[in-house]
Amino acid sequence: AMEWSRLTSLQLATEVLLVLYQESLFTVHTVHELLWGYKDKLLSTIHLLRPEVDPVFGFFSKMNGTDDGEYVFLSGETDYLNFSRIVEWKGKESLSWWTTEACNMINGTDGTAFHPLISKDENIYIFSSDFCRSLYLVYDSSGAVADIPTYRFVPSAMVFANTTVNPDNAGFCVPPGNCPGTGVLNVSICKQGAPIFISAPHFYQADPKFINDIEGMNPKKEYHETFLDINPLTGLVLRAAKRMQINVHVRKLPEFFETGNIRTLIFPVMYINESVLIDEVSANKLKHVLLEANVVTGIPFVIMALGIVFGIVFVVLVCRSRGVSEEGTADERSPLIRT
Repeated sequence: AMEWSRLTSLQLATEVLLVLYQESLFTVHTVHELLWGYKDKLLSTIHLLRPEVDPVFGFFSKMNGTDDGEYVFLSGETDYLNFSRIVEWKGKESLSWWTTEACNMINGTDGTAFHPLISKDENIYIFSSDFCRSLYLVYDSSGAVADIPTYRFVPSAMVFANTTVNPDNAGFCVPPGNCPGTGVLNVSICKQGAPIFISAPHFYQADPKFINDIEGMNPKKEYHETFLDINPLTGLVLRAAKRMQINVHVRKLPEFFETGNIRTLIFPVMYINESVLIDEVSANKLKHVLLEANVVTGIPFVIMALGIVFGIVFVVLVCRSRGVSEEGTADERSPLIRT
C-alpha cells in the first residue's frame, strides 16, 4: 500500500489509514491466516478505491483447487520435440511484463512432461507463472528413481545471473536498469505492484550480500536447489522439487514514518518446496513399458546378428565343399589325345 500510494494523491489518505488501523511495518497472524487468508482492514478500504486489490490476504488464498489460466499445448504429432510445448497462455502467445521480446517469450512446457529421447546436451525449457517468466534447466547428473534411469536437470546459474554475467537478463530489470543482483528476480510488475522478489530458498546461488544481510541463511544444494529427474527415453518426470523463496523489498520511505530507519534489504518471508515422486504402481507400469520398448528395439539387432551368423556358416560350408576334391584314376589323368 505504501509503494502504491507514495507517488499518488492518495498518499496522505493511506498514511491516515495506517495510523487509524495502527498498522506497522510488521504484522502478526497465525500460520493458518498467513497461508489461507484473512480479511485485512487496510486492504478492504483500498479495495473500495482499487477493486483489483483483494481485501483478503494469504499466500495460498483462493489457490486451492484452481488453475492459473488457460494453456494451449502442442501434441507433438508432427514433431516429437514439440510434445506438450506451450504456445498460448491466457489467450496470448507472449508476455507483456518485461522490456525485451526475448524475455517475454513463453518457452517450453509447464514442467510436468517433456518430449521423449532427451539428451544430456540439450536445455530443458519451462514456463512458470509463479516466476512470471520462462527459464531453462541444464543437465546435472545421471541416476535412477525406482530402478528407472533418469537424468537430473537443474536451473542454470545463468538464469538469475547479474547482467554483467548474462546481459540477456537486462530485460527482466523493471524499470530498465533497476537490477537487484544475482539470484533475485523482481516480480512486482506481475504482482499488482507489491514489492515481491523471488529467489531460491536461503538465497542459494544468489549474491552473498543477500545472504549476509539476514541471520540464519545457510544455502545448501541438496536442500534448496530446484531439480527435475526425467526418464530420458519417455520424457516423464519421475521425481522433482520446485523450491522458491518469497521475499519483500524493504526500504525506508520518507513519506511514511512506519518504515522508521529500517535498512534497505531483501527480506525473506517464506519458502516453498513443492515435491513429487512417482508412486509404486505407476513406476511398475513404466518399467513394463520400458521393457517392451527395449525388446521391440532389440528385435532388429537380434535378426541382424542371426543373419550374420547364418551367413558365416553358409560361406564356411561352401568353401569346405569346394576345397574337398578327389585326384581321380590314372586313365582320368591321362591326356585325351595320345601318340
